[in-house]
Amino acid sequence: MTDPSLVRFRAVMVGALAHLESRRQEVNDLNVFPVADGDTGDNMVLTLEAVLEELDRVRGQGERSLDDIGREEIVERVARAALLGARGNSGVILSQLIRGAAEELVSRPGELVDPVLIGAAMARAADRAYGSVRAPAEGTILTVVREMASRIVTELAHHGADTRLVPGDEGAVQNALIADVLETALQTGEESVRRGPELLPALRDAGVVDAGGHAVTLVIAGVIAALRGSEPPVVERRAPARISHPEHVSTTFRYCTNFAVTGEGLSSADFVPRLEALGDSVLVVGDAATLKVHVHTDDPEAATRVFTAAGQVSRLDVADMTAQVEQRNERLAGAASDDGGSTPPPTQRCAVLAVTSGSGMARLYESLGAHPLDGGQTLNPSTYELLAGIHAVPAEEVVVLPNSPNVIMAAERAAELSDKAVRVVPTRCQQAGLAACVAADPGSSAQANAAALADALDHVRTGGVAPAARDDPQGRFRAGDAVGYVDDRLVVWGEPPHALAGVFEQLREDAELLTCIAGAAAPLGDGAVRALAPEDVELETSAGDQPSWWWLIAAE
Repeated sequence: MTDPSLVRFRAVMVGALAHLESRRQEVNDLNVFPVADGDTGDNMVLTLEAVLEELDRVRGQGERSLDDIGREEIVERVARAALLGARGNSGVILSQLIRGAAEELVSRPGELVDPVLIGAAMARAADRAYGSVRAPAEGTILTVVREMASRIVTELAHHGADTRLVPGDEGAVQNALIADVLETALQTGEESVRRGPELLPALRDAGVVDAGGHAVTLVIAGVIAALRGSEPPVVERRAPARISHPEHVSTTFRYCTNFAVTGEGLSSADFVPRLEALGDSVLVVGDAATLKVHVHTDDPEAATRVFTAAGQVSRLDVADMTAQVEQRNERLAGAASDDGGSTPPPTQRCAVLAVTSGSGMARLYESLGAHPLDGGQTLNPSTYELLAGIHAVPAEEVVVLPNSPNVIMAAERAAELSDKAVRVVPTRCQQAGLAACVAADPGSSAQANAAALADALDHVRTGGVAPAARDDPQGRFRAGDAVGYVDDRLVVWGEPPHALAGVFEQLREDAELLTCIAGAAAPLGDGAVRALAPEDVELETSAGDQPSWWWLIAAE
């Protein structure tokens, strides 16, 4: 591949990504098949971003010229990047479209990239995508790409001589010819998208077109814009799905699970039946050295165990589809923007994910910009619930606050498995995590934020008061009496006022501020709590609604 070819390829990828990104939420709001989880736009954007990042790595390798690298290595690297970066059904299918096109380019060394080669590449892309899906559904992205490829082939059959390039043709001529044939394909693609509900009942019932098919037309429009150096051709805007749409059977499974497997002699056919026994929407694509796996399941760990003897599992990403569907329905029920879509949440560099218990506690973390993950009454989410929480945070990097000694190991495992940059700050209680959260900076890296939050923790002492779960073997208290702790030490027991005052007294030394967070069953009101606080220390009170603990206290 020559230098101009690579520059052109990167330019059209930038154009495709920019146009899809500008309408990402519109695509998300169309998403009802195979699951109404509202992430088709997100998944396809991530796939294109992976391709662009790999192209930039190729360009940055100064020790070899582009001619030395060659077309075959470049397209293979791009195809692998798309495969590894893909998420969800739509992302994996898009990666196969890219791979199919790349295979056609490799098969024609030295041939100029002209409309004829573009048509052949799109046809192979469609074949590769159809072959990757166990039960292809018409009316989806598959149909749209196939019909666009067919239109190009038909047009070339009528105007073939006028669409071939010869050595010496300028880049502008090449760009114009490719853009013209793609615009014809785009018209066919939009027609195919409009016909989708006639072919797929799930689309008709929800009153939408296919999200993936619509996204492909946006990608092609972005490519055309890049080739012409102009605004993209107009692609019709689509109204979001009705909230009351029928849901696909995949909603019986909770987790959308994606990961890569690297090894030797891998064959997708060897693993599909075992994955189908664990869930549905199974896609296993790739080659003998690398597979990308997608499955909807209730047991992501069992899905990864299928590949234990075959190779190394990496890039694990788990999304909670139940939560995604709820969030999507809430978004669609809210006020729409003037253009008929919703405004996507901003993606920041780094955010905090905090394990919480209690609705008030979740609100306290949200007020500090953190994203709460409900850990239930026992404050003990699984590794895969943590992974799903990490995935859901709209940030490139994440700091996790486990807020319980029992969660630290699971959080560290989730950080290892996630394809995001994740750091764990080993907070042992919710009130400590809250105090540390003040130091978070969304513009800094996860590594820098983890260091800042850990430093803040060094200046925090914690305590709490709870009802005793059972009688004390030493006879100091009975079940239901108040017991007070400072850090992990039992320091006081008796009636609730006595225990709370005792914990306050233990924490007052060198403290400027005491924060007291009341639980759901706290036996004293705010006024009584304030009356027990030391006079020489500022006291802040909040409602955390946490179970088990009557009060959680932090001293700073």
